[in-house]
Amino acid sequence: MTAAAAARQILTRLTEVMASRMHAQAKLDQVVEIIGECLSSEVCSIYLLREGMLELFATRGLNQSAVHVTRMAIGEGLTGAIAQKVETLNLAEAKAHPDFQYRPETGEEKFHSFAGVPIVYRARAVGVLCVQHVEPRRYEEVEIEALQTTAMVLSELIANAELVDEEEARGLTQEQTGPQTLTGLTLVKGLGAGHAVYHQPRVEITQVMAEDTEAERQRVYRAFDKMREQIDTLASQAEFGAGGEHEEVLETYKMFAYDEGWSRRINEAIDSGLTAEAAIERVQQHTRMRMREIDDPLLADRMHDLEDLANRLVRIVAGQVGTAASQGLRRDTILIARNLGPAELLEYDKRRLKGVILEEGSLTAHVVIVARAMNVPVIGRAKGVRTTIREGDEILLDATAGNAIVRPLPQVADAFQARFAKSREKQAAYASLRDVEPFTRCGTRIQVMMNAGLRDDMSALAMTGADGVGLFRTEFQFLVSATLPQRERQLRLYRDVLDAAGDKPVIFRTVDIGGDKSVPYLASEIAAQDENPAMGWRALRLALEREGLMKIQARALLEAAGGRSLYVMFPMVSEPWEFDAAKAVFDEQLNYLRAQKKLLPERILFGAMLEVPALAEVLDLLLPKLSFLSIGTNDLTQFLFAADRANPKLAERYDWLSTSILRFLRRVMQNAVGSGVDIGVCGEMGGRRLEALALMGIGYRRLSITPAAVGPIKELVRKVDLAELTAAMTGWLADPALNLREELSAWADARDIEYD
Repeated sequence: MTAAAAARQILTRLTEVMASRMHAQAKLDQVVEIIGECLSSEVCSIYLLREGMLELFATRGLNQSAVHVTRMAIGEGLTGAIAQKVETLNLAEAKAHPDFQYRPETGEEKFHSFAGVPIVYRARAVGVLCVQHVEPRRYEEVEIEALQTTAMVLSELIANAELVDEEEARGLTQEQTGPQTLTGLTLVKGLGAGHAVYHQPRVEITQVMAEDTEAERQRVYRAFDKMREQIDTLASQAEFGAGGEHEEVLETYKMFAYDEGWSRRINEAIDSGLTAEAAIERVQQHTRMRMREIDDPLLADRMHDLEDLANRLVRIVAGQVGTAASQGLRRDTILIARNLGPAELLEYDKRRLKGVILEEGSLTAHVVIVARAMNVPVIGRAKGVRTTIREGDEILLDATAGNAIVRPLPQVADAFQARFAKSREKQAAYASLRDVEPFTRCGTRIQVMMNAGLRDDMSALAMTGADGVGLFRTEFQFLVSATLPQRERQLRLYRDVLDAAGDKPVIFRTVDIGGDKSVPYLASEIAAQDENPAMGWRALRLALEREGLMKIQARALLEAAGGRSLYVMFPMVSEPWEFDAAKAVFDEQLNYLRAQKKLLPERILFGAMLEVPALAEVLDLLLPKLSFLSIGTNDLTQFLFAADRANPKLAERYDWLSTSILRFLRRVMQNAVGSGVDIGVCGEMGGRRLEALALMGIGYRRLSITPAAVGPIKELVRKVDLAELTAAMTGWLADPALNLREELSAWADARDIEYD
């Protein structure tokens, strides 16, 4: 007998039971008899979750006196282990398993074989269906599949009959219905309050048993066609370059999407009497069970790909293909997602989006760059999200501290709002400095510029009173695009940015993609092999090799700046020849446009980013060629310390106030004195108040920082006496204290200077 036939035999009889007028307990009593008979099993039992415990609700073969008496905790015994891990057990000798616990009241001592499957409702085990036999034997796969299919039908019966508590059925224990605190990794600092909205709302399978098998089969056929069309479209969009990691991912997706074995198993599940949605989930449950038995990281990745495709397929079948963004945000929202792409985040209404919680996520994720530009607080690597947060729950997000309070008590919410109000008051005070030029107490003008990367960011230039854009990250357009942005699109963006800036300068950094900033259309065959992609084939290294990419960007920038000043900065320059090669691309395009009688920039100023420490050793060769130099503190520091900034275990080693980094930065500044080259810092270091003090104390007079930090840094500048600060920094760096951060904090405290 096939799995489909065995399951259909059971389901045909179960249909009659479920349609009868019997009360729920009588139905369960009938169910265990039917399963036991169809599988020729001496024991069949159903355990359900009640008040946080698994309770024996019905049995055939065990002592009836144990019904509603035998109870065990999640994780206790074989049954508890199945519920805890949401996975199947199939044992020839139950007593040999380390989780086995003997319950004398059940009379199970004579049974050797054991098989159990979780009864899953809303992605959580709410019960266990198990069978036992006197003879030691593993159950056949056909029998296990029949049990798994039956368990899906039971979940519908259990939910409709309200045999488990509603909160438990929703996937929350009694303790989790009250206030809870989730912790995670700070990705973008800030405070936010709103109601939980899932980026991809889970498809609730409300009907498990099919009324028309052929109609369900046609629904699946149509869904497969649509899904394959989507995957083929994604593959065709990968038009830039050939080979690389992105193509491997797409090929894996295509392999699964066109896998006849996968579609056949779904069809067999439909043959057993399941709806299309239930059949897809049923096959996926079985796949998860099989994959858990294989300890292979590569196969685990493939499992993740198949899980994504199965979710896509079930959403297509259910007609729920959009994300929450397509439905629109109706109130202040904290967005919940496993991961997000930058383009997906930009689809949300910024006025309503107050924060993001990611189950995964990292400091180097593209979405973090965009979220920081949007000033949306984000935490990542938050465990237990789906079992703790319900759609619509109130959430207080403190991304600075790396936590979120779910369903807060009124007094906690009041305290949070008071803190929020104080933060807004500070922001209002900073906003009042918009038109105030940042002079120190001794009369030195400090340039406070802002970083940007999106067209919408430019509104912050007027709002903050920044001196200009010290870093415009042109790669944002590449990161949020499904294909390589064509010259016309780039030209429109750069022209809009320059129009918005007016008379204020905008320093355009040429595209920094590749390495850890992968894009789907990028051939990253070298980056795919990188042990540390941040130090790999990226930025200028990639642009010089893929010359067409740089030519297009150069022409777009030159045309956009016609009649104006153009500031161009090359990222990740390691040696002077790289700067020369990049400038040569611009010179070539300039000559081309001149021959075409195009309006050219009035002047072009070229600069470089110092991120690679090696460049500091050849500054004497490079400085004569530059108009300006910007220190990229984010990458520079991780390279100096050999400490990956995405690794939270190395966070304490990534300290901008260490003697080594400050001495390095001071030496760079001193080497540039007298060169006529404007030198500054762009990166998060300049936006932190203590770090900004240190930078000013070692000679830096230009800082380019996030828009949110412009006001606080302008306020800070006006409290500083540079002569006093410079003397203090000189002393500390000559004779380093054990903790320079503490020394500088004490110095600031003594002068009533606030810091982070």
